[in-house]
Amino acid sequence: MSRNPAENQLNLFKESQKDKSVATTGNGAPLGTKTATATVGERGPVVLQDVHFLDEMSHFDRERIPERVVHAKGAGAFGYFEVTHDITQYCAAKVFEKVGKKTPLAVRFSTVGGESGSADTARDPRGFAVKFYTDDGVWDLVGNNTPIFFIRDPILFPSFIHTQKRNPATHLKDADMFWDFISLRPESTHQVMFLFADRGIPDGYRFMNGYGSHTFKLINAQGKPVYCKFHFKSNQGIKNLEARRADELAGSDPDYSIRDLYNAIAKGECPSWNLKIQVMTFEQAEQHSFNPFDVTKVWPQNEFPLIPVGRMVLDRNPSNYFAEVEQIAFAPSHLVPGIEASPDKMLQGRLFSYADTHRHRLGANYLQLPVNCPYRVSMKNYQRDGPMNVTDNQGGAPNYYPNSFGGPEPCGFAHKLQNSKFNVSGDVNRFESGETEDNFAQPGIFYRRVLDEAARERMITNMVNHMSAASPFIQERAVQNFSQVDADFGRRLTEGLKLRRSAKM
Repeated sequence: MSRNPAENQLNLFKESQKDKSVATTGNGAPLGTKTATATVGERGPVVLQDVHFLDEMSHFDRERIPERVVHAKGAGAFGYFEVTHDITQYCAAKVFEKVGKKTPLAVRFSTVGGESGSADTARDPRGFAVKFYTDDGVWDLVGNNTPIFFIRDPILFPSFIHTQKRNPATHLKDADMFWDFISLRPESTHQVMFLFADRGIPDGYRFMNGYGSHTFKLINAQGKPVYCKFHFKSNQGIKNLEARRADELAGSDPDYSIRDLYNAIAKGECPSWNLKIQVMTFEQAEQHSFNPFDVTKVWPQNEFPLIPVGRMVLDRNPSNYFAEVEQIAFAPSHLVPGIEASPDKMLQGRLFSYADTHRHRLGANYLQLPVNCPYRVSMKNYQRDGPMNVTDNQGGAPNYYPNSFGGPEPCGFAHKLQNSKFNVSGDVNRFESGETEDNFAQPGIFYRRVLDEAARERMITNMVNHMSAASPFIQERAVQNFSQVDADFGRRLTEGLKLRRSAKM
């Protein structure tokens, strides 16, 4: 009776079974023996005609698919989104069409840098990906628990992720790799401070906010666009783990966050988040003091206040982790009429890379998997064939366009919402942003106004503990960057690193 739902899952399954089930082969034939291979005599070799054994082993050898390059370990859940406030003046997407409308959804929370077997309590950003099964197809809002990111140009993404992974020579996490890159790219300052502050280790997935992070574009029914940022605010409140407690859990319960989410939903303690948006007109974007498409910066809420939209509730655990969490595939390119991408360079890069990695990991037909398919609408296009096509392959419908034989036609209403006009001009070049952007003003506000003194002290301690493993010249360069955030910040980091060096002597 004292076992929690996650511990008791198999017993609960057993209780749900009304009749004894019969084991079968992969092709559905009843299986007479499950515990012995076919051999020549009791001690003889296995015969090639034991097709059940061959089928069993060949499937076992292929059970694992490539794990995600980033966000490899995560937890999933299902629920719904309900509109509580009218935002049709900004957006004509059907998911927001009226107050009270409910849309089913799936969510995957995750850590970013670690492998599938890593600890849930690592100091790491948390993925916060939401899949809305809307009346106009799937909309994926693929974000993090931070409103910002480390870099602003996607060409740097592979290098940045390499620094979060393992040294290719030693196969160990490497402080030099991390701090070398961070200190050479000062646009990372804002996110690094967030990472080493209290919210760098959320107390499970229920007690953190989620952000679309990027700037998106909303289009209303009249075809008028505005820019937008999405915010999910946790109704459970914000709770974080102290570094020492997180380290303890990494050893005693490395699956802490997955377990916490599963048990909360199983007990009926369904977590929820309020969705809010910030809105910026095109005119405001053109006149703003900084680039509104720079994902290393936030939009000040005193200029662009939060507008309430609706509520997300998670009320169902996955019935099978592999089918519904490991195979779920989110992509920022999965947009619906009324929601578009902005010129945010990082978002533009992700429009390609996410769907591309799913095709590698799951195959060209990954959108046919039940957890990924737009099941509320009938999918009709001119794509055919490919491995693991599990539909009727669109039957006898023509596979070319234009055609004279009743193939699907474009939708005028969707055209209006998917092709909002905007002006683009300028010379094509590779524009380095490091020397022209202000990388330290917003981190300075974060340091002086968002963090109180106790929180500043914890962040500095966390940074010193991690940075002390890096080479001295890298430490000096990192401290120089943080000194531009605030002189007091740089001074305290310098003192802390000196004390750590003295303690090692």
